[in-house]
Amino acid sequence: MVLITESDSLNNLDPTDLKILLELIRNPRVQIGELSESLGIARNTAQSRVRRMLRAGILHDGGREIDLGAVGYDVVAFVTIEVTHRELDGVVGALRLLPQVLEVHEISGRGDVWCRVVATDTHNLQAALRQVLRIKGVIRTETVLALHTHIPYRTEPLISRLAQGAGNQPTRPH
Repeated sequence: MVLITESDSLNNLDPTDLKILLELIRNPRVQIGELSESLGIARNTAQSRVRRMLRAGILHDGGREIDLGAVGYDVVAFVTIEVTHRELDGVVGALRLLPQVLEVHEISGRGDVWCRVVATDTHNLQAALRQVLRIKGVIRTETVLALHTHIPYRTEPLISRLAQGAGNQPTRPH
């Protein structure tokens, strides 16, 4: 477990750090040389800043996964939205424009759409939820706060299981 100190908070990420994070999101396979060139900074600067953010816990998985809590978005909410069905595409399009909405799924059961939303605090979350409620076609929302993430999004166990199974199966001609 990496503890984030106050010195590693959003307040100490300068514009260059934020540009590095943005470039890593946009191009997860970027090499340090390419990163420094695209941002117009020295290679050593890019490398040292990426290392610092890795040590601080802001970056995970080799620098490609960002801990949003470490950059100030430590409130996570799951929002179920009931939608007027003929407005579904418009609602999804409007949700896509809200930067705090991380993912959107059309669901079965109670509600029509499920979203994962982040916020800096409860007031920021309330403002985001008000934006959602103003979207044409949204009837009502139900919000549940995440208190702790025990198992973050992962794919390794599935791929590992497939890889183990693939070794036991005969290959088929193509």
